[in-house]
Amino acid sequence: MSSDFKGRNQKNTVGFRFAWNGIVWVFKAERNFRIHLAFALLVIVSAFLLKVSLWEWTAIMIIISLVLTLEMINTAMERLLDHFHPEIHPVIGSIKDITAGAVLVASISSVFIGLIIFLPKLFAL
Repeated sequence: MSSDFKGRNQKNTVGFRFAWNGIVWVFKAERNFRIHLAFALLVIVSAFLLKVSLWEWTAIMIIISLVLTLEMINTAMERLLDHFHPEIHPVIGSIKDITAGAVLVASISSVFIGLIIFLPKLFAL
């Protein structure tokens, strides 16, 4: 019984390690991910300085995680499609455009959410 628990714990650790490796890989390989991450850190520091509310923190963290997650999914999709179909193809191109568009939609939404949260606080200074 204890060995089963131990094996399950090791499996979870291995799964986490693979997931972390994926994050590190995207960070090293994808300039857009690093740009999104830099803006996320700027927003987090600003939120601390401007003392945002709990609900504002919730919105900020949700949109940051959404943008970063979509950027990772976009990267994974591009790599997968390039691996299985390295030649230029209109359907492959449209799939890549759609996933990049999802990142763009989330990024634009994040700007508006940031404006809604931060502008009133900046005007109050």
